[in-house]
Amino acid sequence: MQGGRKPGPDHPISIAPAGKRVVVKLDNTVLADSRDALLLKEASLNPVYYIPRADVVLDELSPSDTSTHCPYKGDASYFSARDGAAKDVAWSYEEPFDHMLIIKGYLAFYPDRVDAIETTPRD
Repeated sequence: MQGGRKPGPDHPISIAPAGKRVVVKLDNTVLADSRDALLLKEASLNPVYYIPRADVVLDELSPSDTSTHCPYKGDASYFSARDGAAKDVAWSYEEPFDHMLIIKGYLAFYPDRVDAIETTPRD
């Protein structure tokens, strides 16, 4: 999708392979386990791991009615734990702006809405 503000010196965004194994857990259930996560660093915000959809246990999540707009990335869709244990634990940019296409097909998780986002060296 075209449009959106492009990152720059006033609002930098960098995206690179995380270089680690990233495991997301909620209530002793693994929601994601990836060796191919991306690490997104945006301005002064905390870094966020974006995990390929193929490495997310989508059966444990259900789409939420929540949506938000980022002027740099586009419109985000949200996912809650399927069992209702936690609302809006993850988000995804289904159609990000052209300059952020690298995160299309990835989900990110809120660290304070899941029990753990564990990182270890990649095997």
